[in-house]
Amino acid sequence: MVLAITIGALLAIMLLALARALAGPKVYDRILAMNMFGTKTVLLIAVYGIFTDSPSLVDLSIFYALINFIGVIAVLKFIERVEEYDEVVER
Repeated sequence: MVLAITIGALLAIMLLALARALAGPKVYDRILAMNMFGTKTVLLIAVYGIFTDSPSLVDLSIFYALINFIGVIAVLKFIERVEEYDEVVER
């Protein structure tokens, strides 16, 4: 019962984050929402792994957290470079 409530709450929060990613007025709002979605995915995998007594899923969630972090940093660096390029072209 507790597992179903926890997973339901996480899925509801993930749905809200996805809605924010689609409706975000700026690129940074969308990136923040997708980072939140990734973090909640990590929590979902970890919670399921803990409740089902499967330590391999907890390890998988840690790996996914690292990928999520590196992906967000890479996207932010890319956007920073694009904005710098646009500033140079406008001059």
